[in-house]
Amino acid sequence: GSGDVSGFGGLVRPRRPVGGASRPFGSYFDEVHDALEEAYPGFADAIEKVVVDRGELTLHVRPERIAEVCQVMRDDLALRFELCSSVSGVDYLGADERRLHVVYQLTSMTYRRRVRLEAAVPAEDPHLPSVTSVYPTADWQEREAYDMFGIVFDGHPNLTRILMPDDWEGHPQRKDYPLGGVPVEYKGAEIPPPDKRRSYQ
Repeated sequence: GSGDVSGFGGLVRPRRPVGGASRPFGSYFDEVHDALEEAYPGFADAIEKVVVDRGELTLHVRPERIAEVCQVMRDDLALRFELCSSVSGVDYLGADERRLHVVYQLTSMTYRRRVRLEAAVPAEDPHLPSVTSVYPTADWQEREAYDMFGIVFDGHPNLTRILMPDDWEGHPQRKDYPLGGVPVEYKGAEIPPPDKRRSYQ
């Protein structure tokens, strides 16, 4: 019942398994799927699975093909996903062998549609192509995913840290990164870092 999300309080949130979807997907999802399959000759090899969950279409893409898929998603007249509004990292530690996922939120302003692309890489070799040549908006977002998760975007024009100091060790949003923290003084009270609080020891 507490709001603890640090994990120190023992809060465990069960994960609901989400499998691949089967046709018909519903909404405009079938049209997007079919248009990409028609426009992209490597579709069968590039798309690992299709998921429809919570009213959202997600195409799981092989990491090495992500830039190609984005190019088709942007340029094909039946798709026209002109905007990449977000590139973010996710760490599925203990739930997926390729634990580091990169999620791309694409928007078609022409057709008023949204789709997610997701690519998974192992923590030992977290490389995939940069999409900055297709979507320039991905520049700083890829840098943040690199900084926080250690995901390397090959071909990025300036892949350097964006939030942490250049000499920082590790990637703070990986789930095996030590929580740590710094003590904070607030209105005369001293608030210790999360891992030093009494209830967690």
